[in-house]
Amino acid sequence: MNKAFDPAVRGFLDGRVWLRLHTLFPREQIDAHIDQGFITVQPGVTMSKNRIGQSTFKCNRCENENLDLFTQFDCLACGGPCAYCRNCLQMGRVSCCTELIRWSGPPSVYPTGHALAWAGTLTPHQQKASEELHESTELKRPHLIHAVCGSGKTEILFEPIHRALSKGHRVCLAAPRVDVILELEPRLKAAFPDTIIEALYGGADVKRFDAQLILATTHQLYRFDSAFDVIFVDEADAFPYTAEATLQYAVRKAAKHGAPIHFVTATPSDRLLAQVRKAGAVSTIHRRYHGHPLPGPRYAPLWNYAKQLKKGRVPKVLHQWIKDRLDREEPFLVFFHEIDLMTKAEPLIQTLDSRIRAVHSAHPDRKEHVQDLRAGKIPGLLTTTILERGITIKNVQVAVVGSEQGIFDRGALVQIGGRVGRNADYPTGDFVLFHDGISYAMDAAKREIERLNRGGTT
Repeated sequence: MNKAFDPAVRGFLDGRVWLRLHTLFPREQIDAHIDQGFITVQPGVTMSKNRIGQSTFKCNRCENENLDLFTQFDCLACGGPCAYCRNCLQMGRVSCCTELIRWSGPPSVYPTGHALAWAGTLTPHQQKASEELHESTELKRPHLIHAVCGSGKTEILFEPIHRALSKGHRVCLAAPRVDVILELEPRLKAAFPDTIIEALYGGADVKRFDAQLILATTHQLYRFDSAFDVIFVDEADAFPYTAEATLQYAVRKAAKHGAPIHFVTATPSDRLLAQVRKAGAVSTIHRRYHGHPLPGPRYAPLWNYAKQLKKGRVPKVLHQWIKDRLDREEPFLVFFHEIDLMTKAEPLIQTLDSRIRAVHSAHPDRKEHVQDLRAGKIPGLLTTTILERGITIKNVQVAVVGSEQGIFDRGALVQIGGRVGRNADYPTGDFVLFHDGISYAMDAAKREIERLNRGGTT
């Protein structure tokens, strides 16, 4: 007699590593699937002893083995010595006595009928890159789309994604930043109207766990294992992905054996370029889709800006720049290097227009504020580097306060400048670096933009 399983349970668990206590299904139903061999169970953290008798640990969700990222404690639940993993703590605590479950039954079968509703036309450079990316997918080799900000990188992905979906493959488009996922979600849902798509990020309202096309922050991939036939990592040079080896491993772990992992960014590191060139292929685009050059930065001194803001005064030059934007009804972004200084500046700048808002990574309303700026409900935002990439606002003007600060490295400044002039109707704009002394990174960013505008030549 054939054993029967619930397709909904498979749709939820297939490709996932999940805490047993946190499923959407009754305990009895999960237990029945375990008894029939459709679900396997393992401890959240494995504890063992090394050759000198020291305790060692391995997290079976994120596969972290760094002893410094485990906390040992006397556990009331299991009544003995226990430990939990801090590396993936934000995804729910995993300890020695918690249980992880994985689907081990017949794999899911995904539909092959998918519409691509995007009605745009790729430029010859975009088309070439799209075809090269598809070829790499077919050959199961990594590929890097190295394209300037505003070159239409997302549109380049549409056809390769469509071809993968049409083969019944499961696809993931991942990014390190929540804001990038929020920007991509409506565009992908419009492009693939017949495809089940879900966006996974902290606080997301997930309706379909069996989605064939998943948009996810790289942190969410801690919860996946051998799930995807192809993965695209957008903004592959962004923090924290580049700084955390476990996030990079999470992406590799989420891919099926032999599945290609592709990368998309305007500012790849030398390491990423070398890594992909060694094992795969690179497509390079030096021009924006509308053919206009990248707006270069201009420098403007803003001496002692921090001291002035802390004393309750907006520096005159910054005050005038924002006033000009308001008078011309131009949306704007003002970047700050630290939250504390930005929050001091917010009420001062709001005297120019009370609708101006400030956002940062922990702000509860940042999604709504960005949408309001895009919709024209608010005139401008003060922001940290969370909005340095993955956001497109028509005719936006950009200023950086404290551009000499270390957080604004060459890549960050190139990305920030890439917010300006993205729309064909507004291909130019102001990109001003307010500073208290010019940094090497500022000059490096300016030279990089000039190099890209020359077609990538040195």
